[in-house]
Amino acid sequence: MLLGVTGSGKTFTMANVIQKTNRPALILAHNKTLAAQLYQEFKEFFPDNAVEYFVSYYDYYQPEAYLARSDTYIEKDFAINAEINRMRLSATRSLVERNDVIIVSSISCIYGLGEKKHYEQMVFSLKTNQEIFRDRLLLQLVMMHFTRADMDFPRGSFRVRGDIVEVFPAYEDKNCYRIEFFGDEVERISVIDPLTGRVHERVDELKIYPGSHHVTPEEVRERALLSIAKELDDRILHYKDKKAYAEEIRIKQRTTYDMEMIKEMGFCKGVENYSLHFDERQVGQPPSCLIDYFPEDFILFVDESHQTVPQVRAMIHGDRSRKTPLIEFGFRLPSAFDNRPLSFDEFYEKKNQTIYVSATPNEWEIAESGGEIISQVIRPTGLLDPEIEIRKGENQLDDCINEIAKETKEERRVLVTCLTKKLSEEITTYLKEIGVKAKYLHSDIKTLERMQIINDLRMGKFDVLVGINLLREGLDIPEVSLVAILDADREGFLRSETALIQTCGRAARNINGRVILYGDKITDSMQKCIDVTTTRRAIQAKHNKEHGITPKSTTASSSKSLFAALDIVPKKESVDPKAIEKKIRKLEQAMNKAAGSYQYEEAAALRDQIKTYSNLLLLE
Repeated sequence: MLLGVTGSGKTFTMANVIQKTNRPALILAHNKTLAAQLYQEFKEFFPDNAVEYFVSYYDYYQPEAYLARSDTYIEKDFAINAEINRMRLSATRSLVERNDVIIVSSISCIYGLGEKKHYEQMVFSLKTNQEIFRDRLLLQLVMMHFTRADMDFPRGSFRVRGDIVEVFPAYEDKNCYRIEFFGDEVERISVIDPLTGRVHERVDELKIYPGSHHVTPEEVRERALLSIAKELDDRILHYKDKKAYAEEIRIKQRTTYDMEMIKEMGFCKGVENYSLHFDERQVGQPPSCLIDYFPEDFILFVDESHQTVPQVRAMIHGDRSRKTPLIEFGFRLPSAFDNRPLSFDEFYEKKNQTIYVSATPNEWEIAESGGEIISQVIRPTGLLDPEIEIRKGENQLDDCINEIAKETKEERRVLVTCLTKKLSEEITTYLKEIGVKAKYLHSDIKTLERMQIINDLRMGKFDVLVGINLLREGLDIPEVSLVAILDADREGFLRSETALIQTCGRAARNINGRVILYGDKITDSMQKCIDVTTTRRAIQAKHNKEHGITPKSTTASSSKSLFAALDIVPKKESVDPKAIEKKIRKLEQAMNKAAGSYQYEEAAALRDQIKTYSNLLLLE
């Protein structure tokens, strides 16, 4: 257990553990934004390692569901982000071929991913002078979920021109491969630019990894179809015994159609619901996930464990409650239950040596650590925890506005936390009316917009950010010198000891940092927060005195560095997803026109612009 205060360098400590142990590492965060920040930091710490980013690849996701009360079936609908999908495939490829792997992941890592043994079996190797029929290679690529695309050439596709086959793997960023045949022999293998065809280098050997995690050898697919057919027969008998004729017809039609698609195409819509059969697992056996791709000696870091551990516990319950009516009313076979995230007990069994990281750990993590708790309460910057002042709740907003004026006069930033979304919006509106530059932040705002808002706060485009609990754990904002917590005496989740300590920590990176708790009484949570802060201040002050340290504010780079780590360059004109998509379509038309006119340099420049705008949607 690493118990560290805000700004004490917990991430740097994690990096040092990885460096000294020299073992693969999985860093688990509870949301995409934190995962992205950690990814950026570890990329800087380990420029030569395979540092990867593994989060959910959906830009939009509407899960399949059935509402029995209104007899409403909701079909699964989604939009996959190609760039995140590339990064996920890159992560598993790195795990298979390298040992210096560091993967920063969200809770997505506990969801079913396809069997590692099938994934490895489908890796295809080629060497120069190797004898192989060209058509054999093409068939293998199709089985690996590559698509043929002779005109356009996106990731995960291949194209053929006589004895030349070009492959653009789904996990590659800028390179694709040209395989040249002489008769039935591989004559030459080249790494090329996917747009211009310019050769970067010649290679003697090439490994092509699958274009999807859900790939299976043909013999496994045939056995899966037999197993699905048997389960279908059993389910039909079940509905006949219950005289549920509508459900009997429904499950027969839907499953038979899916089986035909799998037989002819190798997959169907919702094929993951048959993962039990493809993975050849027993009912109730945990699905394969990202953790299974790691070697046995990997290290797991659970960042912000007080949030992440409860999230891991909760995932399976929501999944099962959604699928129960689907299975009960004949939309899915019972095996769909086994396409699921890991239960907490299963996650616990799969994990290896684990370090829980938090400033406010729960009792479970403390007990799990068995007394092996490392307290990292000294900040290398010498900064003390912010002073906490308690003020009456009466006229709290007016008093807060006076304090805001003092801070903004010194060009410093302020965070104001309240209890509801509506209240945050109303406070922001009122502040704007009286001339205060303010914005609000809550869960209705999309991830990318949140990042932009936080960056604008740091850059001084506005002075006050009004929120609820989104900034308790998250991006560092050293410019914030005042945190005002309204209604601090309203005991509950948002005003618990953990929440208050985390919220106060947002002012712990500025030498002028201070916190005001507004309330008419001192609750137990408030008192514990004050006690913890007072103790930490005393420890830091003693350390500073003994070592002659003069406190100074931290100078973390702006959140633009996060975008840079993910090859994202925010544009000032718009962060609206619809506007971005419209811009991308225009650029694609211009790129295709330039390529058609053999103006390859112009087309390449347009391609890079398309990538920039596409990556703006990465964290959505």
